[in-house]
Amino acid sequence: MPSPFAPTALIGEFFAGEGVNAAHTNVVIGRKGGPVETAWATALATPSAGHVPFLTIVRPSVPVKPLTLFVTKAAAEGELHSRATWGSAQAGLAQGVTDAVKDGLLPAEEADDLLIIAAIWVNPAVDDLDVSFRNQRTAAYQAVRAAVNATPTVADVLAAAEEGPANPFYTATSEVLTR
Repeated sequence: MPSPFAPTALIGEFFAGEGVNAAHTNVVIGRKGGPVETAWATALATPSAGHVPFLTIVRPSVPVKPLTLFVTKAAAEGELHSRATWGSAQAGLAQGVTDAVKDGLLPAEEADDLLIIAAIWVNPAVDDLDVSFRNQRTAAYQAVRAAVNATPTVADVLAAAEEGPANPFYTATSEVLTR
């Protein structure tokens, strides 16, 4: 009998898009009955001010499978940011996870036994819900792909570090990198 998919936690990350509509997604994938379920239930049961984890849905009363917990990285600020967080980013996450199941990255036959925790960044300055959706869909799918494929590899990380750390908010200069 083959071993089950994700017997331990799988972790993935992806950044999609640019500017205020970019999406940054971190995922943890694991099985019910394991440590991911404990973390999933604990996060759902212990919201904090501005950060209320919620079940990701495809449509009202139709949660995505595997059950996916949406954890906000930024408290909702204003109407458009709220609509992006609760609307377009959630819909993008749901579609990205569903795409991963349709494409076989996540086995459909085990979807009821798996759980996903997704930490989602939506910029408070977001200004386009459709771009937000597309970027989140891509980020969710690619974060799942990274988790399933255990990428990047250590070699990939070391190669990227040779160029120096960079992200949308900061890029280290060669002067700073000098030891």
